[in-house]
Amino acid sequence: MKPSPGAAVEGISGLRPAWRAAVMFSIHAYSRLARLAGLAALLAGAALVAGCAAPSVSARVTSFQQWPDGVAGQTYQFAPETGQLNNLEYQSYQDMVRAGIGATGLVEAREGRKARFTVSFRYGSAQTQVMVRRAYDPYFYGGYGGYYGSRWWGGGVGYWGPEWVDVPTVAYRNSLSLEIRDTARGGAEVYRSTAYITSGRDDLLGAMPYLVQAIFDNFPGNNGSEREIEYPLAR
Repeated sequence: MKPSPGAAVEGISGLRPAWRAAVMFSIHAYSRLARLAGLAALLAGAALVAGCAAPSVSARVTSFQQWPDGVAGQTYQFAPETGQLNNLEYQSYQDMVRAGIGATGLVEAREGRKARFTVSFRYGSAQTQVMVRRAYDPYFYGGYGGYYGSRWWGGGVGYWGPEWVDVPTVAYRNSLSLEIRDTARGGAEVYRSTAYITSGRDDLLGAMPYLVQAIFDNFPGNNGSEREIEYPLAR
């Protein structure tokens, strides 16, 4: 019968102090290496799975609508706010919205012509905080034993895998809000949608094509709907 690690530790109690310390150090080192090996195997497996999966981006979108019937072919025009006039960034995003608005069935009015619908939008990127799960190694914090959170880390061998803890991490919320108003109904709001993508970097320009796509996905959708939509990342 193979002796347990605990029995091995008890069996060295009769050794000289120097020898006992050396053996305990070896057991500790073996335990640590075993843990690291387990973590390496786990990460390798995760990397293999990640390598097989296509990279994607997830957008959360909320929409409200009272879309009128029979308006396909009707005209729209953009209604920029004062701070958006002659703004190159706004104009760049306006082109993206113009490309995505075809899902509504509306047609952009010629310059100088009055349109039935007005389209306005706002955008931005705000720093936020998310919790990210990471592997925690107790041997980096206090050595052979210690307390972390609600778990007691005892000394000895036999711990073969990593403990996972939630760590607060800085993230960025890239967002787009769009509304469409109907001048035939006194300028009533007939569509409002907000989409956002949370990522690890401030990249509103890179997120905007996916935000626009999410805004018009399944247009006009159900009133008061909230969905999370996943899109493959452009390579």
